[in-house]
Amino acid sequence: MSNNDSVRAVGRALDILLAFSPQDAELSASELLDRVDLSRPTLYRLLYTLQAHRFLVSEGEPQKFRLGPAVAQLAHTWSASLDVGSLAQPMMRQLWRDSGETVALFVPQGVMRVCIAELPSAQALSFKRGTGYQERIAIGASGRVMLAHLAADTELANWTQGTPVDPKKLARELAVIRSKGFATSKNELIEGAVAVAAPFFNGAGKVAGALAVFGPAVRIKAAQANAFAELVITQAQALSRALGYARAPSV
Repeated sequence: MSNNDSVRAVGRALDILLAFSPQDAELSASELLDRVDLSRPTLYRLLYTLQAHRFLVSEGEPQKFRLGPAVAQLAHTWSASLDVGSLAQPMMRQLWRDSGETVALFVPQGVMRVCIAELPSAQALSFKRGTGYQERIAIGASGRVMLAHLAADTELANWTQGTPVDPKKLARELAVIRSKGFATSKNELIEGAVAVAAPFFNGAGKVAGALAVFGPAVRIKAAQANAFAELVITQAQALSRALGYARAPSV
């Protein structure tokens, strides 16, 4: 086999692995043929090679294939070495350049959210919270945009306990956030501050955190907040793709 043939075979094998998804965790050879541009003999040859190296396993009649333990081993290695704060830097810097306001990255931690990275605005009048800042997840745009994908409405009383937030009112707000894809807040944690946030997701499709931009209300009027929402969503989607979230649309 020539070098070109070897490279082509690797690419085809990767196409087979990428044909699987959470919705299609098990696929027959016929279903795989509908998803990859291969002849049946080539497909079977690659399937058996992938099985021999534990990237695929199969069972049943008709035979169904699914991802094997070697894929899990690679996923574990990748996840263990993942630094979300470092991975998010290009998205945060782009958002910082586009908005001119403070940009922050938050992750959930129990009933709290924690700022793990921040790029303060260079403008004289600005707001910042600082890396390590913590706040209840039910309060503020960046918290609620995560909570919208973390909790069922019946669980909200647990998330809001000890806060002034009404669970019933919050449930209605979270439904709107899920529909819009972003959250905004004004004068909630800092008087005169506006925040706009969007969620990002990991490879398992779970919400992994929120990307937010915030600044003074004298600069961020309603129209500006809506424009920022588009910017934040774009960069949050880019971060989701970097984390392996296949459903994040391209922009």
